[in-house]
Amino acid sequence: MRALYTIFAQVFQSIGANKLRSFLTMFGIAWGVASLLLLIGLGEGFRSGQRRGLADLGTDVIMLWGGNVPVLPEQHIGMRPYKLTLSDAAAIRTQARHVRNVTSLLSRNDIKQVSEFSSAGGQVDGVEKNYTEIRNLPIVQGRFLDEADVEQRRQVVVLGQKMEGLLFPGHPSLGAYVTLNGYRFQVIGVAAKIGHGNNDGDNQRIYIPLSTMMELFPITGENVPQDAVTLIQYQPTIPELNETAKAEVHRVIAERHGFSPAAKEAFEEWDTIKSNRMVGLIFTAMDVFLGGVGIVTLALGAVGIINIMLVTVTERTREIGLRKALGATNRSILFQFFLEGLTLTGLSGLIGIAGAAALMAALGSAVGNNDMGFDPPRLVPWSAAMALVTLTLCGIVAGIYPARQAAMLQPVEALRKE
Repeated sequence: MRALYTIFAQVFQSIGANKLRSFLTMFGIAWGVASLLLLIGLGEGFRSGQRRGLADLGTDVIMLWGGNVPVLPEQHIGMRPYKLTLSDAAAIRTQARHVRNVTSLLSRNDIKQVSEFSSAGGQVDGVEKNYTEIRNLPIVQGRFLDEADVEQRRQVVVLGQKMEGLLFPGHPSLGAYVTLNGYRFQVIGVAAKIGHGNNDGDNQRIYIPLSTMMELFPITGENVPQDAVTLIQYQPTIPELNETAKAEVHRVIAERHGFSPAAKEAFEEWDTIKSNRMVGLIFTAMDVFLGGVGIVTLALGAVGIINIMLVTVTERTREIGLRKALGATNRSILFQFFLEGLTLTGLSGLIGIAGAAALMAALGSAVGNNDMGFDPPRLVPWSAAMALVTLTLCGIVAGIYPARQAAMLQPVEALRKE
């Protein structure tokens, strides 16, 4: 144990003898490690924020709107518009085997909302009772719409978080009344805040039963079906079968509206599952690229340590010769120089990891409630593990070669060096 302590003491003494050289070498490796971890941490923060943003919409949601059908195949002029309907949603429920849940929505932006305290303008959505099974809409006061509300076409509303503040500033809203284009509705629930940052569109909404919406505020226009809806939202049985579910839905809609399901331009949709996968692929590619750059940076740092250690061997030739003349073995000489290279690399890496972790923790505290749409950077375990493994390998290479050069010196030749 004492011999090992003596060796380590000599290692740190040798490193301290060339402070500037050691500092610059260690700084280069520490900077490379810290940059690698910070870049990957930032990428993971963006990935996590994007996933969280999609999760705010709901779980495994695919949204489908009405579209335009070419009058003739492969023709993009003279398009014929079509509207989705409540009966389309019913057909999807019965005919699309790989769809586990479907809900329809009718939306209007031209309905005036008035309470006894204030008036506001926002989106009014007519929804079915299973809306919250597909979309994320937590309720903090009261309740959401139920089956009786829809079947009996009750005039009841659920307010979004911002809409409650606009219509009932500083006043309780539950049980109060709101008029929508002159029709009186009772407030039965208030939703929690959803989304992040200044995007308050989803919070400035009012939800009423779809049956009531279709009776009082239907979509009007030429050749518009009586049960027309704005969009249909559905979920595949499992996320991996999203393309299968979409193909089945396309077939159902195409058959009901008289066009070919192969006419992809006729479908206007958003697949959040596919979007989530694309985000994952983009950031995985970024992680691989940044990881490769980091490994190359660390390898270059190892080359720098090898050069420095070779210079150190040359400068300490007489010392090596004297130690060999006094009985030091090749093994002890090799071990000491190997430890010097490994210590330089290891300390540099640990300083880089600690610095990156501290900076990411500070950024996390500054970002705070994550309202910017991305999560704060965090130390990713696999990137830290990769950095440690790469540093270990670089340290071994940076230590063994110069150490072997030192151990192979002949005592007589070494002592003859000036």
